[in-house]
Amino acid sequence: MNTLAATDLRLPIAGMTCASCAGRIERALAAVPGVLRADVNLSTATANVATDGSVAAPALADAVSRSGYRVPERTLDLAIGGMTCASCAGRIEKALRAVPGVIDANVNLATERAQVRVLPDVSADDLIAAVVAAGYRASAPDRDGADTAQSPDAETDQADARERRHLWLAIALALPLVLPMLAMPFGVHAMLPGWIQFALATPVQFWLGARFYRAGWAALKARSGNMDLLVALGTSAGYGLSVWHLLAGGDHAPLYFEASAVVIALVLLGKWLETRARRQTTAAIRALQALRPATARVLRDGVEADVPLAQVRVGDAVVVRPGERIPVDGRILDGRTHADESMLTGESLPIARSEGDRVTGGAVNGEGRIVVETLAIGAESALARIIRLVEDAQAKKAPIQRIVDRVSAVFVPVVIGIALVTLLGWGATTGDWSGALLNAVAVLVIACPCALGLATPTAIMAGTGVAARAGILIKDAQALETAKRIAVVAFDKTGTLTEGKPALAEAIALDGDTLSLLAQAAAVQRGSEHPLAAAVVHAAKDAPLLTAADIRAVPGRGVRGRIGSHDVLIGSERMMREVSVDVALLSARAEALTASGHTVSWAATAAGGPRPRLLGLLAFRDTPRAGAREAIARLHALGVRTVMVSGDQEGAARAIAADLGIDDVRANVLPDEKAAAIDQLRRFGVVAMVGDGINDAPALAAADVGIAMGSGTDVAMHAAGVTLMRPEPALVADAIQISRRTTRKIHQNLFWAFVYNVVGIPLAAFGLLDPVIAGAAMAFSSVSVVTNALLLRGWRPHRLQTLST
Repeated sequence: MNTLAATDLRLPIAGMTCASCAGRIERALAAVPGVLRADVNLSTATANVATDGSVAAPALADAVSRSGYRVPERTLDLAIGGMTCASCAGRIEKALRAVPGVIDANVNLATERAQVRVLPDVSADDLIAAVVAAGYRASAPDRDGADTAQSPDAETDQADARERRHLWLAIALALPLVLPMLAMPFGVHAMLPGWIQFALATPVQFWLGARFYRAGWAALKARSGNMDLLVALGTSAGYGLSVWHLLAGGDHAPLYFEASAVVIALVLLGKWLETRARRQTTAAIRALQALRPATARVLRDGVEADVPLAQVRVGDAVVVRPGERIPVDGRILDGRTHADESMLTGESLPIARSEGDRVTGGAVNGEGRIVVETLAIGAESALARIIRLVEDAQAKKAPIQRIVDRVSAVFVPVVIGIALVTLLGWGATTGDWSGALLNAVAVLVIACPCALGLATPTAIMAGTGVAARAGILIKDAQALETAKRIAVVAFDKTGTLTEGKPALAEAIALDGDTLSLLAQAAAVQRGSEHPLAAAVVHAAKDAPLLTAADIRAVPGRGVRGRIGSHDVLIGSERMMREVSVDVALLSARAEALTASGHTVSWAATAAGGPRPRLLGLLAFRDTPRAGAREAIARLHALGVRTVMVSGDQEGAARAIAADLGIDDVRANVLPDEKAAAIDQLRRFGVVAMVGDGINDAPALAAADVGIAMGSGTDVAMHAAGVTLMRPEPALVADAIQISRRTTRKIHQNLFWAFVYNVVGIPLAAFGLLDPVIAGAAMAFSSVSVVTNALLLRGWRPHRLQTLST
């Protein structure tokens, strides 16, 4: 918990409108145990809370939330350096949560990143100071769309080269110590003199192994422990015992220099291999970052000039030549081409683009020269948003990680306790304190908190990375872990299972004047972005041009406006019933059209009588997306029930559902009723909702897993836990499959991480493991966990699997 160091805290409050609001919040805060006084200022929208020092910031924020208001917060990211195991991550989290104003902190060992939720007045400097005080390094990475925290730079390359030199030196110095032991089974007895062993082991222990002493000392100062402390204690014990025997008995005394030196060399080898493997899990992020060109060719006053990308502004015209990467999000002003967007959407085939079409920064321009009007740059570009989504998903912890965190918090003290019991037990029982010390050393070096800390995040990084390359953006680890249990997938119809571009198939005017009907319907709907409205406007291009005023939408029902002196209403049959329009004359035809899969809208006017009268009907036909039928079949093969939840009419919805093989249909569902429909489906199990529009946002948020089509609105994508970068329903089954594969890898990793320790520590305590073997097992346990996670990189979406066969 985040215990406040100070007795006073200033909280910003959002949502207050009057003095009664302030009073309600004051009472809620005062009821929190440990709060001495709470004063809420309506004019400044703040609360000053005096506490006894034992109150956590999350408790205060929760109290405000329960009273119906909100404490604004923000998320700060930190790049962390110096971590070696899960215990380090836990200690940094504890230090960050102790900073006044911090609501929560999550530290990811694999990405070496921290995500910290804070009150608005908490700065990154406060958090960095807390991390440094805990004995680690921290910096604030750039998040303006050019985040390079995980990109290799000169400093990282130098550190890699230094670690590689130290590793080879350790191996070179330890090898002469262990070779005579390896030769003994073959009858060769040629042990090196004791002082030569001392000369070879000492630089390994105190120079090449200095990193373990530094990190172990930092842990001790923080009254905690980590892997480095275990290695430092174990190897120091073996080295110190050897020095004692050498001084007391000379070359003929038992020496164990090879054990301490080889353990350090093996641990260094394991850390080096682990680092290399971990970098492969961030390959997806680095590949996305590499899509961003450094410069852009801007056209100003008829002159082309190369400028740094940071100097490009919204509205600038950017020239892109064939074969170049498009540097900005924008709209083509001139030219036509094919754009390769495979790294952004997973679509393997280039997409035709011409004047007026949108293009995305990072895509490769094909054969044509194009001029692009800049619409988004920096952090607002699609590429930057994709990178942030993947980074955030990799930084957050899966729910199962909480178990690991609890184990890691007590792991090192327990291991040290077992080692001490091993030393005293063997020494008191056998009288051989040298052998007892070696057994205790084996306990210390076999213990591996690293594998525990890496088991979950490396699998999440690999899984979300490979999913991103396939065009599936997973927002957080919670969505990833929940998706594997999906039992029901509810689809919106228009724009999700269908193309979302319906055409007007039939227009029937009650008085026979079809052009007049189309003219009035188009006038009311002109300017609307609704697909049905666009179809009407397109169909009315030959009709007289009319102008409507006072146009207003009736959510879930239709639209109405005024043409001249009379109102015109276009909408559903429900809308007609609500305004008492008699549709009986065309009801038979409407039923036939609906039964054949058409969507029917009605037109009415308020002129010429006490109540609106019917003008006619408009019938639309939308076609299913290519691959929608196969997508439903794949979900059925995964054991998932499929449901259509649509605001469309019953007949049209059921016709499409029957064509695609969908199990159940919920039609005529208003936007505010979709969330309730999702709740009803929970009796079958975990529910996912797939949609693309603003009207789908409540259902996406209400579902256990919201899946938004990337072709849809930003509101839908914000409400969803998963975004599909291509409007392909088949990606829903792919998302479930990668979730199941990733979760399986997490469970496998945790199993092996626990097995290493549960089996290895007792073996070492019972004297059945040599310290050298224990060191090798500890070093390679982390490597095996990361390598197992990397197997996820071989996963491919079903479409590519089919193409390859």
